Amino acid sequence: MRFAPGRLIVHRNVRHGRFGWVRPARVVSDDDRGLLLWVAEHSPVATEVATDGRSIRSMPFTEWVTLDYRTKLSTWDGPGLLKLTPTGAAHSVWWFRDRRDGSFDGWYINLEEPALRWDDRELAGVDMCDQDLDVMVAPDRSWRWKDEDEFAERLALPEHYWVDDPDAVWAEGRRAVKLVEAGDFPFDGTWCDFQPEPQWTAPAELPPGWDRPPAPRG
Repeated sequence: MRFAPGRLIVHRNVRHGRFGWVRPARVVSDDDRGLLLWVAEHSPVATEVATDGRSIRSMPFTEWVTLDYRTKLSTWDGPGLLKLTPTGAAHSVWWFRDRRDGSFDGWYINLEEPALRWDDRELAGVDMCDQDLDVMVAPDRSWRWKDEDEFAERLALPEHYWVDDPDAVWAEGRRAVKLVEAGDFPFDGTWCDFQPEPQWTAPAELPPGWDRPPAPRG
């Protein structure tokens, strides 16, 4: 399944069948290297929060798992974001931009279950499960792990957590770091000067069908 450049799809983080977040994105390219998406500044987004409005990251996981949840509609509060889901990988790579002038500000390796695609004709999307552990990569390719404490905290509650194999998550991160250290694609300068098409502005709202059931994992 390939998506045509310019198509508006939804990128969804699915945890235990619930949406952690949903973001509309334009397809930049879709080829053997992977699926490249653009999330425009001020895009409408959906995020799972507790009924009192707090996010999963604003409280201990031991508290989060005892609460009820709702979906909060808001807008993407960062600069435009480029995301690549490499073919066959259990991670995605994000190109961060400076809030002031939009210049390249580093990469973010988001460790996640391999993405699943779906296409209902009227709307298509990509579903993955964010595995929380990440890698921050500066423009000079120096790097550091991110959210190790959060990852460990959640692993302590396996009956509630969505990560079954933490060793595989760490291994995937180390594989990606080897690409960073070697300066190999996608950490070779590709797309660091990317500019979206002028018409790829944020949609007014999430497209109808954004909350259709998640793609089933086989």
